[in-house]
Amino acid sequence: MQFGIEVVPFGPYSDPRPVVELAQAAEAAGWEAITLWDHVLFPYGTGDPWVTLAAVAATTQKIKLCTDVSPLPRYAPQALARTLIALDHLSQGRVILGAGAGVDFDFTPFDASSTPKTRAAMLDESLAILSGFLAGQPVTFHGAHYTVENAQLVPGPVQPRIPVWIGGDSKPAYRRAARWDGWVIGTIDEQQNITMTPEQIGDRVAAIGAHRTDDASFAFAVAGATAPDNYVLPRAYAEAGATWWFECLFASRGSHADMLARIKAGPPVA
Repeated sequence: MQFGIEVVPFGPYSDPRPVVELAQAAEAAGWEAITLWDHVLFPYGTGDPWVTLAAVAATTQKIKLCTDVSPLPRYAPQALARTLIALDHLSQGRVILGAGAGVDFDFTPFDASSTPKTRAAMLDESLAILSGFLAGQPVTFHGAHYTVENAQLVPGPVQPRIPVWIGGDSKPAYRRAARWDGWVIGTIDEQQNITMTPEQIGDRVAAIGAHRTDDASFAFAVAGATAPDNYVLPRAYAEAGATWWFECLFASRGSHADMLARIKAGPPVA
């Protein structure tokens, strides 16, 4: 199992500066990735993941940079691809795109006609377009929501192709994830109560595996919360098939000093 930190960029963590401090501490303590939520509307205030991840990229050397997850229907595919490629260059190949369809509260205030079905279709079209852009290839695509005519972004990414992890807990999400490079899901609520057990994760791992058509490397990433000496919980998720544990950090869990202390204690590895 690999270990990263998940930062919920609400409230004080809508400011990139304390998130950079968390990321630097995480890299020094042996955590391998940082991932950020991507919302626009939230009552606590929300940070921009791309600005924050760029700041992290410029001030770290090794830690991978991810979103969990970015709602692709909010973005023009070519604009998102350009941002990801620039971030991949800034970080020298450390970017992972976590992608999903998004949730109603982030869309309906701007587009009352937005529906989950429409956003799912937009997500699939956007992923098809991004698959070419994020591999540095020319793209031609004609869909119901997007059209691209023989376009290529130059330069392409540092990586041969920027990996894509899919978020979502539904049968369509499992099928979608199986076509890409990973699946990511949270396992706790705001009070740190477990909302998805290791046994449930095992069921999802099996469901996704049933749709996979090759044996290429695939990430099963879960986010939760542990005390520094709690190795049992992440191990249970690993035994269920999870390959990444993201320690979830958010303001209501404790002070910034508390979050830094948890990071500096290191990943929950016995």
